[in-house]
Amino acid sequence: MKTLLVLLIFSAVAFCFSQDENPFFSKYNTPFETPPFDRIKESHYLPAFKEGMKQQQNEIEVIVNNTAAPDFKNTIEKLAASGSLLNKAGSVFYNQNSANTNDEIQKIAKEVAPLSSKHYDDINMNPKLFQRVKSVYENKKKFKLSTEQNKLLEEYYKDFVRGGANLNEEQKEKIRKINGELSLLTLKFGENLLKENNVFELVIDKEEDLTGLPDAVKTGAAETAKARKKEGKWIFTLQKPSFIPFLQYSPKRELREKIFKAYVNRGDNNDSLDNKEIISKIVKLRIEKANLLGYKTHADFVLENSMASNPGNVYKLLNQLWEPALRNAKHEAAELQAMIDKEGGNFKLEAWDWWYYAEKVKKEKYALDDELLRPYFKLENVRNGAFAVASKLFGIQFVERTDILKYHEDVKVFEVKEANGKHIGILYTDYYPRESKRGGAWMGAYRKQSREGGVEVTPVITNVGNFSKPTADEPSLLSFDELNTLFHELGHALHGLLSNSTYNKLSGTSVPRDFVELPSQIMENWAAEPEVLNMYAKHYKTGEPIPQDLIEKIKNASLFNQGFETVEYLAASFLDMDYHTLTEAKDIDVTTFENNSLNKIGLMPEIIARYRSTNFQHIFSGGYSAGYYSYIWSGVLDSDAFEAFKETSLFDSKTAQAFRKYVLETGGTDDPMTLYKKFRGAEPKIEPLLKKRGLNKNLF
Repeated sequence: MKTLLVLLIFSAVAFCFSQDENPFFSKYNTPFETPPFDRIKESHYLPAFKEGMKQQQNEIEVIVNNTAAPDFKNTIEKLAASGSLLNKAGSVFYNQNSANTNDEIQKIAKEVAPLSSKHYDDINMNPKLFQRVKSVYENKKKFKLSTEQNKLLEEYYKDFVRGGANLNEEQKEKIRKINGELSLLTLKFGENLLKENNVFELVIDKEEDLTGLPDAVKTGAAETAKARKKEGKWIFTLQKPSFIPFLQYSPKRELREKIFKAYVNRGDNNDSLDNKEIISKIVKLRIEKANLLGYKTHADFVLENSMASNPGNVYKLLNQLWEPALRNAKHEAAELQAMIDKEGGNFKLEAWDWWYYAEKVKKEKYALDDELLRPYFKLENVRNGAFAVASKLFGIQFVERTDILKYHEDVKVFEVKEANGKHIGILYTDYYPRESKRGGAWMGAYRKQSREGGVEVTPVITNVGNFSKPTADEPSLLSFDELNTLFHELGHALHGLLSNSTYNKLSGTSVPRDFVELPSQIMENWAAEPEVLNMYAKHYKTGEPIPQDLIEKIKNASLFNQGFETVEYLAASFLDMDYHTLTEAKDIDVTTFENNSLNKIGLMPEIIARYRSTNFQHIFSGGYSAGYYSYIWSGVLDSDAFEAFKETSLFDSKTAQAFRKYVLETGGTDDPMTLYKKFRGAEPKIEPLLKKRGLNKNLF
């Protein structure tokens, strides 16, 4: 007995000690309570997850066992405030798993996924808790709720119903099993894709094979080779800053084909990293879950919570754009083929030729190519230009902080303030590719804004990209596409930073998928405006502003290749919708399904869908299933919204403040179309989007 008592005391002391050592279990005591990355170790995550789940379950029990009649305060607000430790640990962990992962973090992710799935299922399927939420929902009129409170109540009620609260025990158990399997499958899909991105190398050992490539691209390839212990060679990878310039400028057609096929075939090589079987399982399980919950398809389930509301409306928009986009792309292909023929090429245009000959045609028609522009797009200047746009529009300032801890040497930290100096939030920027980071660009939150219980919580936001790295000879010089991406992601960041909501659940980017891209995409509209280019586009060596003739060339070339860009995007959107409007839960042959989907819309062979199934991370690992169309849906919104500025002035204060008030600050506190109409005064029109992409007329 004495021995047992000693063991219990020792265990308790050991647990307290481990909590004291674990930064998640106490206040961070850092500037603005930013994560103490120097103290957070991999060993801290799992204990924090487990304790966080335990604490939230205890908080749920308090709500459930409350003998007072259910009301908004003792049920909904208490539910909204639960899980603070879990959110604290999870926000750091999942951001790190995306931006700075390693084998140990990926191992923890696999262990946490089923635990997390079970934990949230336990909450969503708790019958006593649901009865309290349902009681408040059914009696909401008597509580005289504000618009935001009413929205929070509706969201929780829908979460429970969509989480399986109305199902019988047998059905609930099936949902639990499906959720657990999906959590691991989507994780595995992403892991496979990250490994595929890192495993491929195009190794060049003859300098003549570098003909046509810009010096900076060759230098970057040499530095990659050196870092990989292959000094004296040049290595090109599947990171966009590496393979896209290769496709644009290398005359070595067989090498372009090799790297292009490696990129589009990621996850489709019939090896240990193959994603086809995973996709089949994911699609099948999603249908089963949707059917159990009373929906015909996974798309019906997802789109219920979107502006589009149903698959028919999505297909209607995609089809409306497809014909003019395909028409323009076919004309573009004819121009590229004419260039091939003109140069004496005895071959038909293929997908791996498009980038190379598009660059040639652009140079011939507009005397413009990316390499002419890059010297004026030094990353720091572009970033400061994007900051300047946000400052002029919304009256805010960005101040770099060197006293705030960061998770990688590439990261920069900025404090965002109102014009009067009042603190708004913290922004991390992390712009360079590395093997520990997944591809693409995104915004994330280490902490969302809220003021639950009257406590003001300021946001900690991150922007992550994979842009061209500095070399030994030059700073990071961005392509025009990378420039737009930087502006895009800052738009998402502003959505998180300028949030002014009461509840964490509704703040920032907690809005429907087809509305969330409005704040990001509208920022891209400013990037190439002459007035804005003159603010930030300075030659990295001389400091000279970008010449007016180059600005004019950018404007003249604004519609160039838009057929291609729209077609490759729409093709992927159709593919996403086709997967998720399937009604029968059965195994599918992914290759056959993809081919049938793309043949059905008449995708021309010279263009590959922006993502093939096996590397379509957005929909199989990134939360955009039945939602990839969102970019073009939001494109209608952002094009129409920018017209409001064009109708007044580029930095019209009244229009900007209305956009901040009704879009950026409101998060998910009201219906998105209601919010849009409050900003614009009317529903959006499609004509500005058609005009911006050259789809309103035959350009050829």
